[in-house]
Amino acid sequence: MKAPIALALAFILYPFVFSNAFYLDIGVALLLAAISASAWNIVGGYAGQVSVGHCMFFGAGAYLPLLVYHHWQLPPVVGVPLGIIVSLVLAVIVGMPTFRLTGHYFSMATIAVAELIRLVIGTWDFAGAAIGLQGPAVGRGWWDLTFRGELPYYFIFLAVLIVLLLVISTIERTRFGYYLRAIKAGERAARSLGVPVRRTKLYALMLSAAFTSIAGSLYSIKTGFIDPESGFGILVSVQMVIIAALGGAGTLYGPLVGALILIPLQTATNTWFGGGGTGLTYILYGGIIVLIARFEPGGLHEMWHRIAPKFGKRHAA
Repeated sequence: MKAPIALALAFILYPFVFSNAFYLDIGVALLLAAISASAWNIVGGYAGQVSVGHCMFFGAGAYLPLLVYHHWQLPPVVGVPLGIIVSLVLAVIVGMPTFRLTGHYFSMATIAVAELIRLVIGTWDFAGAAIGLQGPAVGRGWWDLTFRGELPYYFIFLAVLIVLLLVISTIERTRFGYYLRAIKAGERAARSLGVPVRRTKLYALMLSAAFTSIAGSLYSIKTGFIDPESGFGILVSVQMVIIAALGGAGTLYGPLVGALILIPLQTATNTWFGGGGTGLTYILYGGIIVLIARFEPGGLHEMWHRIAPKFGKRHAA
């Protein structure tokens, strides 16, 4: 229990130690990335059902808060539960037919549905079409969650991440968590042992979709703007996958470790190379995928567990 408490204290103290707006912005981006990757990790890491279209859930959560404000002048937070509902419906639509099959059908279905939604949103005037939607420029009250500084967003994002990690930690110790790991190890073997494979995968996808939708809502409320590419772009999904895989998919803190490494690195490339840094992000992601696939499929978590005993033996000697 000491490590989680120390980690929580480090994140709580971070904005007071690094109070500069630039470092606060990095902290907020890091927490958002950790939330998204941890949400993806529920179905992609623990259950082994790799989704490359999780941006559909992120985009649904991002669009609904600004839709309710744009059309009905309601507080954006009203759209957060609506985004969750839409994401759950999408999860059922995608999961029900594809989880009947084996292989890569689920991954292909998530990509296809996400891209279809992006194209529809990009031509739908009600959703702002290609231009996108804007939130309130000036907060009408605290309920609009429009703050001048980054500090309130930082602690809101941190609270959501803590809740998500507590949920995942609880799942790890339940029958549902054992079912997920059994499915990842082998669906046929899990089914022969009485695991309700299809239902378990669907529940995992729905839970993952709900938290991914919350991440999207936090993003759009904080930035005050959303468009098809920033909400439903394939890079949104790819980032979740890479962050989880880099830190260690299927582990509690793997996505957080991946975010701690990738987000500052991504920010540095964008800062050093200006506008060219955006294109460099794709190269960075591609390079990380190659390195993980070639040298350490289990990510940094597995690497640490492999080399840590060696350091222990060397210290003992």
